[in-house]
Amino acid sequence: MRENLINLAYLVAALGFGLSLRWMSSPPTARRGLLVGEAGFALAVIATLFREGISSEAYILIAVGVLIGSAIGVPLGLLVPMTAMPQRIALSHAFGGLAAGLVGMGHYYASEPDLNEFKMAVLGTEIALGFLVFTGSLMAAGKLHGMLPQRPIVYPFQNPSNFAILGIALVLVVVLVVDPGISTLIPVLAVLGLAFGVLLIIPIGGADMPTVIALLNSYAGLSAAGLGIVLDNKLLIVAGALDGTSGLILSIIMCRAMNRSFRNVLFGAFGAVDETAAADGQEVGQIRAASPDEAAELLKSSRLVVIVPGYGMAVAQAQHKVRDLADALEKEGVEVRYAIHPVAGRMPGHMNVLLAEANVPYEKLLDMDEINPEFPQVDVVLVLGANDVVNPAARHDKGSPIYGMPILDVDKAATVMVVKRSMRAGFAGIENELFFNPKTLMIFGDAKAVVSDLADEVSGARETVSL
Repeated sequence: MRENLINLAYLVAALGFGLSLRWMSSPPTARRGLLVGEAGFALAVIATLFREGISSEAYILIAVGVLIGSAIGVPLGLLVPMTAMPQRIALSHAFGGLAAGLVGMGHYYASEPDLNEFKMAVLGTEIALGFLVFTGSLMAAGKLHGMLPQRPIVYPFQNPSNFAILGIALVLVVVLVVDPGISTLIPVLAVLGLAFGVLLIIPIGGADMPTVIALLNSYAGLSAAGLGIVLDNKLLIVAGALDGTSGLILSIIMCRAMNRSFRNVLFGAFGAVDETAAADGQEVGQIRAASPDEAAELLKSSRLVVIVPGYGMAVAQAQHKVRDLADALEKEGVEVRYAIHPVAGRMPGHMNVLLAEANVPYEKLLDMDEINPEFPQVDVVLVLGANDVVNPAARHDKGSPIYGMPILDVDKAATVMVVKRSMRAGFAGIENELFFNPKTLMIFGDAKAVVSDLADEVSGARETVSL
């Protein structure tokens, strides 16, 4: 009877996971999706605690683990700013991978005599994947946070040596399948997974970290599903499969948005500084600079303004000031929309989340396919910290590393205003020819400060204060 109730709880939890993914695909229902997913996980955990064979000592260890995890997780959820959310997600993947790897090792040493060939193959693969996700996610978080170099680190025979490590790990798994009793190979397999996770991420640039995080999420899901097979836990299999497939699909979508392949992302060293490009800050053409008051007059006299948010907006935490500027413009009779590139920011939906936090209406957030045909009718485009996703070189420069990547066609608008701290290149390591377009006005400064000045100029707040 108890086992039937637990399986029923698992079934309800699995339905909750599926509904969670379905509802999180749309901004208006995303909050509901999160709540349903959380409820499903809570139900699954509670049901698991009622399984037979759990000793009183185990319950004590579980309680200690819950306390430690809560002590880490609650501050991460409450104190980490939205701009650091990609790093926090990468850390969550790292903890998940570490947990899967350690549980897999523990299960091996507890059950080694009873492991058949199939379970040993799954368990060996799961251990390697878990530890790969752990170090790989830590490296991704470090690159996103600026603690590690965001440019690719490339050295001779890099890919062959990485494949050699992967090949050795696969050979060890085969050896363990033949003879599961060689317990000394398990720590070696774990170390190889840890090493491969580091070496896999070193040659990948910061611009590709969102795709890498999604791919590591897929690996973590596969590891969890493998662990579910070994532990005969159907819910873990379902949750891992959902995580693995959703992460893979998201990676594919992001690669398509950048016109890239998995091979190019993982082994192409995208983002290395282009030696043929001008050095940071060195002009390759004439630029036109504008002051906030000049820009404000252009914005006020416009009929349609499109705002393009990028990572610069996220770093400056300017989303609320952007909403203030949009409100001020709409009071002047100007129509305001937002153009969202699929890979803007440092994770999928990064810009959507930030603008939603500032209560920007969902219907004003237009994706690339919706907004691109309208740019020729736009009076002013305001680009806030975006770089490679608005670079026209992607359309015509076959020698550019971003050639073929779908971009926002902002250069087709009547006027383009770009807010940046400096003329430094983006993550792709190349100059943005948009900055030298005769229709482009550069406004240098912190995005939050500049947008705040623009909002004050449009609303007349500065004049009021001066009077």
